[in-house]
Amino acid sequence: MRVDIISKEYPPAVYGGAGVHVAELVKVLRGQLEVKVRCFGAERNEIDTFAYGHGSQYDESNAALQTLATDLSMVSDIAGADLVHSHTWYANFAGQVAGALHGIPHLITAHSLEPLRPWKEDQLGGGYRLSSWIERTAYEAATGIIAVSHGMRSDILRAYPQLDPAKVSVVHNGIDLAAFQSAEQPDLVRALGINPDKRSVVFVGRITQQKGLPYLLKAARELPADVQLVLCAGAPDTAEIQSLVTDLVTELRKTRDNVVWVEKHLSRVELIAVLSAATVFACPSIYEPLGIVNLEAMACGTPVVATRTGGIPEVVVDGETGILVDIEQLSDGSGKPLDEAKFVADMARALNTMLEHPRIIEMGLAGRKRVEENFSWNTIAEQTIRVYRDAIRANA
Repeated sequence: MRVDIISKEYPPAVYGGAGVHVAELVKVLRGQLEVKVRCFGAERNEIDTFAYGHGSQYDESNAALQTLATDLSMVSDIAGADLVHSHTWYANFAGQVAGALHGIPHLITAHSLEPLRPWKEDQLGGGYRLSSWIERTAYEAATGIIAVSHGMRSDILRAYPQLDPAKVSVVHNGIDLAAFQSAEQPDLVRALGINPDKRSVVFVGRITQQKGLPYLLKAARELPADVQLVLCAGAPDTAEIQSLVTDLVTELRKTRDNVVWVEKHLSRVELIAVLSAATVFACPSIYEPLGIVNLEAMACGTPVVATRTGGIPEVVVDGETGILVDIEQLSDGSGKPLDEAKFVADMARALNTMLEHPRIIEMGLAGRKRVEENFSWNTIAEQTIRVYRDAIRANA
C-alpha cells in the first residue's frame, strides 16, 4: 500500500499540533507502508519527502490563493498512490483534487475547523472565506474523515450536518513517549529566565484567541506570590491580540516580579526541560480539538489544569491527572465564555487548588501512566492503518 500524506507543516518547519502529528505518524507508518510526504516550503533532505511552492506569479497574491496554487502543484505527482491523506485545510484541496483525478480515496484528518475559528475573518478577510469553502467542499467529498477526539467528531458533525456520521471516525493524537519524559535540566531552565527551585505555573502555546491566554493572565492575579507564571507564548495571530497580551502582562508585572515570558519557539529539549520543571501546566483554551501540549505535559509527569472543552476531557482525567475547569460558551462559533469573570475565577481557583493539592505528585505520575497506556504513536498508527484499509475497500 502506498499512501501520500499532504501537510503544510513538516520538519523542520513545524509550528503547531498538526505538524507534530504528521511528523510522528509518518515515522511509525514508514515501518509498515510506503509513505510519500508532500509538504510546503523548502526542500527537505529526507527520502520520499517532497516540498512544493506556489510559483512566483502568486508572490503578491492572497495567502489562501497561494495555498491553492501550492496544492495544485502536487496533484500530478500523487499518481500511483493507493490513498491520499491530507491534514488541515491547507492540504485538503490537494487531497480532494488528487482523489478525483486519480480515482483514489481521500482521507482527511481534522485538526481544527474553520467554522469554529470565526475570528480569523477579522485577520484574513477573503482568505478566511476561501479557506472555509475549501474545507467544507473537501469534507463533503472525502471518502472518510478522522477526528482527533470524540469532541472533535461532534464538532465536525455540528459544523457540517450534511455529512454522513458513518464516515467520521476517531483516532486520537499521540505522543513520543521516548522523547517526552521527565528530565531535570536546571541550567537550561535558568537560561530561559525560570527559577527551577521555585514553584511555577506554565503555559505553552501560540498567542491566538483559541488558546485563551488572556484568561490565564487575569486568573494569575490570584496566584500565590511565590509562584512563577511562565509563558512560552509567541506567533501572535494578530497585532490586536499581541497588544492585549502585552498589556495584560505589563499590568500583572506591576504586582508580580516573577512573570517570565519566553517568546521564542522552544526546541524540544527546552520544552521538555520547562515542562519537567513546572509545578502545574495550565491550558486555558476555549477551543482545542485534543491538545497535544497537554499530552506533552503529562508525559513529563506534570499535572494539568485545563478547560473542560473540545477533546481535552479525553486527555485530562478530572481529579486523577489534573483538574478540569467548566466553561459555558457562546454558541456563535467563537467559543468565548458566556461569563468571563466566572471562568477566570474558576481557573484561578483550580490553579490554586492544584498548587496545594496533597496528591499533586501522584497526579503527575498518573498522567504519565495514562499517556503510556492510551496515546503512544504505535497505537495511533495501527488505528490509522485500519482506517486506510477500510477506505480503500470502500473505494474499490
